[in-house]
Amino acid sequence: MPEAKTKPTPVNVDAFIAAVEKPTRREDATVVRQMMERVTGAAATMWGPSIIGFGSYHYRYASGHEGDTCRVGFSPRSANLVFYVGNFPEYAALLERLGKHKSGKGCLYVNKLADVDLAVLEEIVQRSFVAAAA
Repeated sequence: MPEAKTKPTPVNVDAFIAAVEKPTRREDATVVRQMMERVTGAAATMWGPSIIGFGSYHYRYASGHEGDTCRVGFSPRSANLVFYVGNFPEYAALLERLGKHKSGKGCLYVNKLADVDLAVLEEIVQRSFVAAAA
């Protein structure tokens, strides 16, 4: 089995966020980090070169592939804030209330926090964090 590319690294989360080029994306990343730490009770950790993760869990697929990843996370990429959330029954209903976003398998894309309802985003993060522990 190939080694997972996304694993915890010693990169400083504050330094990573401070280096985000776009001011709005950098400010949003600071807000998201604080919210995710508060909601999850877990400290922010860099996973790979660009994902800020909270908590961890072990997964194993039917194929035999297994590894560890963050329970929830986000990345302040140049095009969007990318959230690594989902995988709970009410996810689709919450997305309908979230505001402007796009979604993909295991990812939620938001242009800026001002586009979404932060209370709904918090609920998505909290439910995703709990679901990842199950």
